Amino acid sequence: MDPVQKALWFVESHSRESLALEDIARACHVSTFHLTRAFAATMDLSLMKYVRARRLSEAARQLAGGARDILGIGLDAGYNSHEAFTRAFRDQFLLTPEQVRARGGFDKTHFVEAIAMTSSPSIDLAPPRFETLEATIFAGLVERYGCQSPAGIPAQWQRFTPFLGSIPHQVAAATYGVIYNFDADGNFDYLCGVEIATVSNLPSGLTSIRVPGRKYAVFAHHGHIASIRAVCSTIWKHWFPGSGCQAVEAPTLERYGSEFNPLTGLGGFEIWIPVEG
Repeated sequence: MDPVQKALWFVESHSRESLALEDIARACHVSTFHLTRAFAATMDLSLMKYVRARRLSEAARQLAGGARDILGIGLDAGYNSHEAFTRAFRDQFLLTPEQVRARGGFDKTHFVEAIAMTSSPSIDLAPPRFETLEATIFAGLVERYGCQSPAGIPAQWQRFTPFLGSIPHQVAAATYGVIYNFDADGNFDYLCGVEIATVSNLPSGLTSIRVPGRKYAVFAHHGHIASIRAVCSTIWKHWFPGSGCQAVEAPTLERYGSEFNPLTGLGGFEIWIPVEG
């Protein structure tokens, strides 16, 4: 069973226990970084946000049924005070626990059901090649996204396009998406840019990042760019478990060569995942 399915089972079967990301990752036999990335790539949702939303949803169900001990329900949901529980509860349901209990119900659109433990479709993906990339500097535009709302990335690329061909010290013609600073809530920084030899004379508005040298598993995909999330999901859910490799907490790269056509989305791309083993 892949780590995402294991995590779903663990969350639901330990719903009344204190759950930390480290506990879930340990039960899934992967690192916290691996589990966070795998869950986000597969579900378009942060694992720990899902845990919190599930616990608050079950609390709402109990309160709508007339449960009297609000503090006890809050403690079971993982909050150490009435105030903290009320604040989180109101953020999700736009009502206080007392209001839900008094009304005997709540807006079901804010209720988060358990995600079914079924295998999601994967795509055909050729085995990766392994590359050792030397320390590299990338320069481009940076934005921060959540795994549930990365829809702004294509527009970010459009804003970057006018810089192409005019960035000093650019190395080769390939463009890159660099994903880094990924946190436990599924938020990450995304740089769309190019490789450069030095940061001197960098145009105003662009940011640079130095990626240390390391080993990468490189997955080439020749389909449309719209399949990129399915490719990432397949890597994290289906390739890693039997690969003998471990994911390293370091930037992931998307590489778009000269054959990629940004107007049509065709031409293929590569996903570079930092690994050990």
